[in-house]
Amino acid sequence: MPENKEPIDAPEEDSESKGKMLSRPKPGESEADLLRFQNQFLAAKASPAVKIIKKADKRRGDEGSGDERSSLQYNRDVVTMDGFPDVLPALIPAPPKKTKFKSAHVHFEDPEERLDRGDQHITAVFSKIIERDTSTASVTMPVYTQDPFPRVFHRSEIKTEAKLAPGRKSIFAQKIAARRAAEMTQTSSPALDEAGQTNAGQAAPAAALPHEAMEAQFDKAEEEKSVGTIPTWPCIVTGEGLGSLTGEQEARRIHKENLERLQSMSKDQILEEQKRVLAQLDPSLVAFLKLRYGTDIKQEAEEKMEQEGPREHMHPEGQPEHLHKAGEMLKTPLLQKPDTEEKPDLEDSVRTEAHTRMDVADDLPVKPQKEWLHMDNVEFEKLEWMKDLPQPRQRKTRKGMQARFSLKGELIPPDKDFPTHMGLHHHGEEADRAGYSLQELFHLTRSQVIQQRTLALQVLGHVVQKAKAGEFVSMLKGSVLRVLLDAGFLFLLRFSLDDPVDNVIAAAVHALHALLVSSDDEEYLDKTFSWYQGMAVYPFIPNNEEEEDEEDEQTVIEKTLGSKAKDENKPDPDVARYDVVKGLLKTRILHRLRYILEVMRPVPLVVLEILDILIRVARHSTEACCRVLDCPRLVETVIGEFLPTQWDPRVAEPEQLLLSLHGVPCATAMKLIRVVASGGRNIAARLLNKFEMKRRLSRFIAEDPKDLSLRTEEAIRMTTEAFRLWAVSAGYGQACDLYRDLYPVLVKMIPSLSHLVSSFQENNFTFELSVQRAAAMVTLLTHVTKTAGCGAELQAQLSRSDSEDGDQIPPPPVTWSQVSGFRPIVETNLKKCLKEISQSDTWQALQPLTTAYVIFMGVYYHNCSQQPSVNPIDCLEEVEHLTSEVLLPLLSQPGMQTLWAMLRPCSALCNPLSCSPAPESLPSIVSLSFTGGKPPMSLVGSRSPFPFLTALLVLVNNITHIHKGLVGKYMSLLDVKDLNDYLLQSSTTAPPSLSFSSAWLLHHEYHLQYFVLALAQKMAVACLDYSRHASLHHCVAMVLLSRLLPGSEHLAHKLLLGLAFNPKLIPEGKAGGPEAADFSDILNLSSRANLTQPGSAAAISPLPSRGALLEEAYQHLPSIQACYLSHFLYLEPALIRSRDVYQGRTHLVHSMLLPEVKGPILPSDWPFLPLISLYNKVTGSGKQWAVLNSLPMDLVNTVTRNLQWVLLLETWRTRVLHGVSAASKLARLMCVFLTGSDLFLEGPVHCYTAALLSLYCHSKVLDSLNLDAPLPGLASFHDLYINLLEQFESVSFGDPLFGVFVLLPLQRRFSVQLRMAVFGEHVSTLRALGVPLQQFPVPLEQYLSPPEDNLNLLRQYFKALVTGALRQNWCPVLYVVAVAHVNSFIFSQDSTTQEVDVARKNMLQKTWLLADELLRRHLLFYKLSNKNNPVGFDLYEQLPPIRLKYLHAVTQAEHKESMSESQHLSRELMDNNAV
Repeated sequence: MPENKEPIDAPEEDSESKGKMLSRPKPGESEADLLRFQNQFLAAKASPAVKIIKKADKRRGDEGSGDERSSLQYNRDVVTMDGFPDVLPALIPAPPKKTKFKSAHVHFEDPEERLDRGDQHITAVFSKIIERDTSTASVTMPVYTQDPFPRVFHRSEIKTEAKLAPGRKSIFAQKIAARRAAEMTQTSSPALDEAGQTNAGQAAPAAALPHEAMEAQFDKAEEEKSVGTIPTWPCIVTGEGLGSLTGEQEARRIHKENLERLQSMSKDQILEEQKRVLAQLDPSLVAFLKLRYGTDIKQEAEEKMEQEGPREHMHPEGQPEHLHKAGEMLKTPLLQKPDTEEKPDLEDSVRTEAHTRMDVADDLPVKPQKEWLHMDNVEFEKLEWMKDLPQPRQRKTRKGMQARFSLKGELIPPDKDFPTHMGLHHHGEEADRAGYSLQELFHLTRSQVIQQRTLALQVLGHVVQKAKAGEFVSMLKGSVLRVLLDAGFLFLLRFSLDDPVDNVIAAAVHALHALLVSSDDEEYLDKTFSWYQGMAVYPFIPNNEEEEDEEDEQTVIEKTLGSKAKDENKPDPDVARYDVVKGLLKTRILHRLRYILEVMRPVPLVVLEILDILIRVARHSTEACCRVLDCPRLVETVIGEFLPTQWDPRVAEPEQLLLSLHGVPCATAMKLIRVVASGGRNIAARLLNKFEMKRRLSRFIAEDPKDLSLRTEEAIRMTTEAFRLWAVSAGYGQACDLYRDLYPVLVKMIPSLSHLVSSFQENNFTFELSVQRAAAMVTLLTHVTKTAGCGAELQAQLSRSDSEDGDQIPPPPVTWSQVSGFRPIVETNLKKCLKEISQSDTWQALQPLTTAYVIFMGVYYHNCSQQPSVNPIDCLEEVEHLTSEVLLPLLSQPGMQTLWAMLRPCSALCNPLSCSPAPESLPSIVSLSFTGGKPPMSLVGSRSPFPFLTALLVLVNNITHIHKGLVGKYMSLLDVKDLNDYLLQSSTTAPPSLSFSSAWLLHHEYHLQYFVLALAQKMAVACLDYSRHASLHHCVAMVLLSRLLPGSEHLAHKLLLGLAFNPKLIPEGKAGGPEAADFSDILNLSSRANLTQPGSAAAISPLPSRGALLEEAYQHLPSIQACYLSHFLYLEPALIRSRDVYQGRTHLVHSMLLPEVKGPILPSDWPFLPLISLYNKVTGSGKQWAVLNSLPMDLVNTVTRNLQWVLLLETWRTRVLHGVSAASKLARLMCVFLTGSDLFLEGPVHCYTAALLSLYCHSKVLDSLNLDAPLPGLASFHDLYINLLEQFESVSFGDPLFGVFVLLPLQRRFSVQLRMAVFGEHVSTLRALGVPLQQFPVPLEQYLSPPEDNLNLLRQYFKALVTGALRQNWCPVLYVVAVAHVNSFIFSQDSTTQEVDVARKNMLQKTWLLADELLRRHLLFYKLSNKNNPVGFDLYEQLPPIRLKYLHAVTQAEHKESMSESQHLSRELMDNNAV
């Protein structure tokens, strides 16, 4: 039984224990319980519930693929993770993974490494090695102690001196250094004593000294050197490493040689050799030596200086202190006080460290006590920050101090004290001064602390705002904005926009808004929106003169095709240097701003500033508008979030705090859409159709601002911008179907505008906004009227064209009958407004609305006469009624006289300084800001009469165009004295320098002048007594023609057609003008010369007088007009675009942005344009006409008409060409001789050229002639003159007229290179320059005074005279010039250089020996020039005594020298014969 018991009981026990082991751990059991469960499981030797199979590693082949874990390791009692070692591996990079296919890979091996690996020669391992000698090196043994381990020391047990070690070592480092020095002193004292006995007072060898003792020895040697003595031991060459005996002997030998050489040299030689050695050495080595030995030397020298008293401090280099300081000021990048500052006492500059410590201890607000913990040894230099700041003071220096700004961006004066609790002090540079410099603010923007980054950006934004306002102009040198942009401020802001923190983004947006956006610019543009052509604005594109200079060498095709690609390839900073907006667009700023608006949803202020930035970007160009429109989800976000059709009405409550603008209508967002739509008709169409802006326009226009659930001012702004956006769309002929839908609303709104006259309240901002809204509403009607007026023309074109022609534009959906009904309503409202013209305050407030009314009336009557549905008789009756009932009574009002009188004070032409750019304006950021802001008495000021008077003149011109019989009734307009005074002053005053701001102002002012002239054109035909104003109006027309800016090509074309060449505007042609010109020539006979000679190809008998030429030119005015119009064909594309805008053909308008301004449409010298054009054609085609025997007749006629017109202007309209310099006129006139071969010999051309030359040879014109100044349109006058000389040599035929043009630039005051060209390379021209002295129109004094001082030219003069190249009968004028200058030179006795003195004596001697008696007499006996003398000058009968004496002295000296030379030569001959 016992044997059978165990087998029966064992399974029961096993199953019982197994049931216990398989139970899962319960909550609350500890780690000890888990280990106990594991031990029981292992002891039971039970199989695990999960069978683990280890798969084969494919990377290791088949190894271990058949192994399988069948059970756990029973001899382990811990849980293990297979594959992990027990000890963690070292933290080193893991080896690269290997694959089983590695052996099959291709390996590349360096051949050189393969050769080296196979080379086993001994030379491949060893080379020549010199082992360092360490036999005499000192070895410091550890200090013997009885303890088992070295005793640990504490720094408190070591005593240190009170004097700090150089280099500002810590206390622990000082203790360690002191302990080591004490140990070395103990171990080296026997060696030092022995060395002192053996060397008899000399220093021990360097190799026998420990390191610290060596340093002390070096310091001692340097100390001796610093005070002027010669060290007794070498300081650099020590011989260490060469053995004890050899090293010491070699070092002493070298040192002895150095001492002997130094003793044999003077102090100056030593300094000079020192400079030479320092120049040859590596600067880093010199700096190391100074750093190695200079610190202790300087400290010891200062102590010695303090003991010896004040005397000139010598630095280690042996230089005086002032020389050393000058060098240090060049090396250090920080600004230092110059020598002109208050120089501190010498004692303060060289006081010892002990004194410094005492001063610091006295100045500390809290005195440290020894009883305090760890304060038994005080480091006073670390407590200096606790001292009180010194009082701020203005430094007496010629250099400006660094600008510092407060947290509000205000400039802090250097001598102003601020309390420290204001947060304006810091531990940077100039800690005693309050405020932050720009450099420090830039540094703070890169801080890790959010508050510091935000604060820095906020301060920079305030600084930019105040700088643009001009607050720093009188206090700072240079431009703050330019400094910021050059330092990378723009890209700093761009980087800050990428910051994830909301506060930093808000500060960056504010700073960028301050940099780009100008509230004055937007106010100006909004105010002029309802002016005549007020929607047309110049793009805000900078005029990049530097970039244009780089592109001059490119062709037109390269410029047009590669401009965009060029900007894309340029780095962002290079693009931003010329154009900030374009540079920002390259950084994808639009995408970031969209993300901020859409995802981050900032506070309302940040949203408004972002919208303002987008408006500024859109004003840049049409391309920028397209970029804004094409930016993903940007426009969708703006329209969806800030132009919703439904919103919470609680935002209209005044006490409601607006926490977010998202989901609330915003007028700035509507303005952004309007500005983007101004970029082009396609952009506007996309906004209206794709983004459903029509629905939103209906939402904000259909309701009265009082009914919108917005605050009152915001509601008025919103509806105003909605009307302006609609007006822009109507300007393209779009959104006219919306007009039909909202026609009943407009019929109710327009009559209600009359209540504004009775509800005027002074200084009421809401009233001003209401007037702007009403003006925008009337402007909308104006552009809808223009579109409706084009309907009949488009319908006629559609009916004439084929039905299959798809290019025809369909008629607009609005008809003339739908707009004509507003004419009586607008006329009624206009009458009510005009009644307030005598009330200055009311009129000033209502003037924008009145201007919009008048413009609407003018556009209405301009299109009314072209409508087939309108009865012409009814139209004429309406015009007569308007004239008699409204306009004529208005012209007689006293208020109108006040407006006329305000023209000159508010004019930009009469006051050029009023439109000068702001002082902080930058060329890369376009702005309309002006110096002095926008005073009321300015063109865009509140009291400016220009908008209303321009609109009135537009209306009067349209009325007189329809009804010719009413022209005479408006004659009183041209009789206004203030208007005529304004026209006279504006035409005689030089215009302001052309900039973006001035161009924008002048564009509006030129409109008024043009419509005055257009009315004058009608008056000249209809009124007999108009002639008294004709000359003034013609002069104004000619001046305006040369001033009109791009976009006004239609106006320029109208001036050329009806005013410039109108005989009725040139009364001098019939009122005795030619006779007056002849009489003037008779009174100035000396200035008029007969420039022909018998036998000339251009000889005319008799030569026509200037009066006859003028009379002929007057008769050919129609031909002259046709000639000029044919040469302005290159402006035809721009003319078509401009004509579509001014004639109101809205279906053809491409953009509301005008062309980029780079200058006026026509150059200032446009009267010479046909001649210049022909010259360019001839020279550009290789002078194709130069080989022809006869020139084409049209060429002769073109040049003749051009010269006729120029002669007419020079005689009767001198002001027109007053802006063209005399040199430019002369250069243009030279083109007559360079165009064709014998063109100048044609009779008419020759006569008119001679007449113009006589005018340009008047004394006043000659005095203003300056050929050395750069001429517009001409690269080099020297090159032009060389071409003229070559042409003269080829085809002149000795023509005197051509010869005068060659002689004119040879005057003494002009460049000597011109005269050298004639007497050098083109000396053959002297044979044909036969201009008689009596016919030469220029006084000879211009060529003779002052005397010539160019030695090379004088030699050329003398050479031409002696060789016969220059003769009196060939070239009389230059013969006189050459004789006079040579005579003055050879008899000059002024002190000069030896070369000149030898040259003039040599020339005098050669003159004395000349064989030509006549030339010899002319050169020696020349007295004065005289045109009446056949020779051209008078001669002395006998030389003056002083000249005679000088002549004898020079010639006798030459005779003696020649005699001595002949005697010497004869003596040599005799000697040779004797031999």
